[in-house]
Amino acid sequence: MTLRPAEEARASLEAAAPGTLSTAEPRHLEEPRGRWRAASGLLARPRSTAEVAALVRTCARERVGIVPLGGGTGLVGGQVAEGCLILSFERMTAIREISRTEDLLICEAGAILSDVQAAAEAEGRLFPLSLASKGSARIGGLLAANAGGVNVLRWGNMRDLAVGVEAVLPDGTVLGGPGRLRKDNAGYDIRHLLIGAEGTLGIVTAASLRLVPPPASVATAWIAVPSPEAALKLLGIARDRAGEGVSAFELISGVGLGFLAEHLPDLRQPLAPAPDWSVLIELGLPSAAEDALAGIYEAAAEAGLAGEAVLAASEAQRAALWDVRESIPLGNRAVGALASHDISVPLGMVPEMIAEGVRRLEGRGVRLNAFGHLGDGNLHYNLFPARGRARGDYDAEALTGIVHGLVRELGGSIAAEHGVGRLKAAELAATGDPGKLAAMRAVKAALDPAGIMNPGAVLPRRAEPPGRGRPA
Repeated sequence: MTLRPAEEARASLEAAAPGTLSTAEPRHLEEPRGRWRAASGLLARPRSTAEVAALVRTCARERVGIVPLGGGTGLVGGQVAEGCLILSFERMTAIREISRTEDLLICEAGAILSDVQAAAEAEGRLFPLSLASKGSARIGGLLAANAGGVNVLRWGNMRDLAVGVEAVLPDGTVLGGPGRLRKDNAGYDIRHLLIGAEGTLGIVTAASLRLVPPPASVATAWIAVPSPEAALKLLGIARDRAGEGVSAFELISGVGLGFLAEHLPDLRQPLAPAPDWSVLIELGLPSAAEDALAGIYEAAAEAGLAGEAVLAASEAQRAALWDVRESIPLGNRAVGALASHDISVPLGMVPEMIAEGVRRLEGRGVRLNAFGHLGDGNLHYNLFPARGRARGDYDAEALTGIVHGLVRELGGSIAAEHGVGRLKAAELAATGDPGKLAAMRAVKAALDPAGIMNPGAVLPRRAEPPGRGRPA
């Protein structure tokens, strides 16, 4: 079904939710890296779930596409499309309830992650999702992408942290309240269908989130390792000794640290010279986390798996170690990637993914910065020009084909935590599991027969008009 430009239905949309419409500003029309842009757009800023439902009903009747917008921090073009109604949640930021008894926080989709974390902390609790964009990422967007971050190893993705959701379906039906039941097997779990669907099956307007008691004792260390394989063995030692107390385990490449030294020279790095490979490990235990981490290091060193290390002796030192890790994307941006890949492979295949990728890319004049969440098999596998060469010297699409081809051979995923968006929709359709794709299309057709929900994201639109939803 052909969709109409949102501007053509402006009068109907204004009547449905008075006082919510305006012309979109540039910040609403572009993703952070500037690779996806829309020329113009109609923006809606609803104040309640009722107004969201009224706008969705009107879009369904008028055949207008809807693009939900959280903090705009997505990296796969899922929040940018031409001609759609941009549905921003910047007015729906309320934290409705916190229950320490139930370890539950109920908030609206526009709540910013750092505000949710602060509200939980004020009640002596922790909302354990942690990522670099916490000051701008909104809960609705995090749910739409099933975001992960650095603590997936211990507490899981957003899907694991959402007890329930309130949502508006493509016909304007409101799906329940956020829900607070820990057990509910009364039929299909629509919550898990909507989480990770990137707004293509419905729009989450509120959620109940799981809180946890903060660990009484936390210890953090930066440890040089001889190779990714050694890092994986070090993770095994940590799990043997600390079990679920391993909160984070990040693999750091010396290439990325070199970018930081070049472009952020004032950022103090933990070890000098920077090792080829390091891990950043954090434990959270009932007591004596520093002693446990020291024991893990000693065992790894005796096995030849660890070199120099820095164990944070204060909260300030812990924050400084994490600041280096979270600054790696800034160094990458300063250099300018040829191709950035958010991939996952089975945990035991991570060393092979790195080594075989280097072999297949040999002779192509690229620098590889592979880093990220080793504990759950998710790497940011980014390629950069060799020194003295320009991005225009390379065929970025061919490079991505090499990386993604290897990922598929190893039984991995080309969309680990950033989602599919519009960037990877065509590739998913061409190379994804046929049975899974057929099921996805059937679900999409059943819930959104008019195709108004984030059209072109995750699954390509049928007969996509030339130029629409294309990278800038």
